[in-house]
Amino acid sequence: MSPATKDFLQLHFIVLLWGFTAILGVLISIPAVEIVFFRTLIASLALLLLLFLRKRKFRLGVVPISKMLLTGVLVASHWILFFAAARVATVSVCLAGLATVTLWTSILEPLVTKRGIKFYEVILGLVIIGGLYVIFRFEFNHALGLGMAILSAFLSSCFTVINGEFTKKHSGYMVTFYEMAGACLSTLLFFPAYSHFFNGPGESLNLSPLPLDWLWLAVLALVCTVYAYSASVELQKNLSAFTLNLTVNLEPVYGIILAMTFFKEAEKMTSGFYLGTVIILSAVLIYPVLVRWDKRRQLRVRKIQ
Repeated sequence: MSPATKDFLQLHFIVLLWGFTAILGVLISIPAVEIVFFRTLIASLALLLLLFLRKRKFRLGVVPISKMLLTGVLVASHWILFFAAARVATVSVCLAGLATVTLWTSILEPLVTKRGIKFYEVILGLVIIGGLYVIFRFEFNHALGLGMAILSAFLSSCFTVINGEFTKKHSGYMVTFYEMAGACLSTLLFFPAYSHFFNGPGESLNLSPLPLDWLWLAVLALVCTVYAYSASVELQKNLSAFTLNLTVNLEPVYGIILAMTFFKEAEKMTSGFYLGTVIILSAVLIYPVLVRWDKRRQLRVRKIQ
């Protein structure tokens, strides 16, 4: 097997792991907020150990660290909504909503980078909205879960765009460490309000996962977070950005297939849901193709000029 083939297969494995996270959120018995606390705690400690062994300097300055810690609040909010959506609705509905991250990124990135909005981004955005309309029309009983997943996708787009600015100046591993620490700390600070307003009478925080929960939490934090992120960064040395982006867009596809495999009857939806999901995923998958076409078009225009 050639090195290029190995890299490509590893990339698909990483995307498969990311698609598996929603399933882990359902398999773990503790609530979504507690899942995020343990996930970010284990991930930040693991990254701290990794960076310490690599003798990396943690002093980046008060302002950059503060910004990364605050970005961690967005990460925590995204994951809480993501896991909660998978439980309120189904894993498939959650991943269909998450697929709208491309739509949100096409809107937010131009605002941050000050570039103009491209016509094909507007068209694909309308297509995604059309797909959401079809899903809402046929799966109105899952409207709350889908809405939470869409908001989760928006938050994911926010910190992804922000991270694009961070990684221009700082190591991706260091950025992730401080964001995991910020996510863990913000979840911890959220506990009193969460316990008071969201738990029922007599209920308290569930900070005692079952033995099997610890296994799934370790997989979630170490394999799906620390390993998957580290490996994806390494793959960027050998694979093009186009290949990475195109493959990562398959995450909802892999996730829905895995959900149907694991949960079978519980994941069966109406034909309208699958039609809407196909519409959304078609727009998501064609987006990197249009980006590459636009870059080639601009290059030809420059050569003519």
